[in-house]
Amino acid sequence: MNVFLFIMRKSKIMHALNFDLLHKLLLSDQVKKRSERVVLTVSIISFLVHLSIIFLVDFGLLPFDKNSELLKSPIAAIYTPFSFILLYEVYLLIFYLPKSFTTYINKQYEIITLIIIRRLFKDLSNISLTKDWFKINYDLQFTYDLFASLGLFYLIYLFNKIAKAHSGIESIEPSQLEGVARFIKIKKVLATILVPALVILSVYSFANWLIYGVFLHDTSAISFKNLNNIFFEQFFTILIIADVIVLLFSFFHTDEFHTVIRNSGFVISTILIRLSFSASGLINTLLILSSVVFGLVILVVYNQFESKKRER
Repeated sequence: MNVFLFIMRKSKIMHALNFDLLHKLLLSDQVKKRSERVVLTVSIISFLVHLSIIFLVDFGLLPFDKNSELLKSPIAAIYTPFSFILLYEVYLLIFYLPKSFTTYINKQYEIITLIIIRRLFKDLSNISLTKDWFKINYDLQFTYDLFASLGLFYLIYLFNKIAKAHSGIESIEPSQLEGVARFIKIKKVLATILVPALVILSVYSFANWLIYGVFLHDTSAISFKNLNNIFFEQFFTILIIADVIVLLFSFFHTDEFHTVIRNSGFVISTILIRLSFSASGLINTLLILSSVVFGLVILVVYNQFESKKRER
């Protein structure tokens, strides 16, 4: 019996050590810095390659459709490096999940803002400067995105300001320390699982777009309703599942009403972002803005609860 308990204890220790090693291999500060350098290098190279393809297609040296959304104008070449930068932002979102739930949510807001900025660069090549500006869908979407990006930029500034101003306000009782440590470990497990999910989903999305969208021109095989939705529509679905798991496990270390409402509110905010991918035009913009406003209000009210709690 003692031998059995010893083996079980040793196996648990080995499992924990192996998991910690895997977490360091995927989500350490050193890996983050190396990933940043790689992504910046790939972004610059991809921009030059995309630009070269546009010019080669324009001169008839490549058999691609020059009326394609990404080949109409040299401005559209900015879309490609932005896509790699967005992938790195997704990695940062996963990186901050075990460290701070508020920073993790803020990263979601930054990602959806960058998606809109990327869309602006793509839509610049489709703009029609006519008196019918407010009747053409591309021009209307460009207008919505222009104002939405400004509004989101300011809302994210407010979210960061409020989060940092109250970063040390949340009080943890000594009796809760063990539960918090367990909760952080669960978030590390979740973050470690999300990294390979990110890689697999990005490769799958790119391969499908390349095969069906570029070479076969078969848009019925996969959803190409909006080029900006590829990868991110599926990834935010995964994020909703991850957020719900975090919410459920948070009950193990706290049952305070305002903390539960904050975590639940952040999940709702993520769902609103995901819903925006299924909408277009003004509805798309309003869903994105409402998600960030909702998260901001939730954070403000939560901090008020924490302030009152400290005053007691």
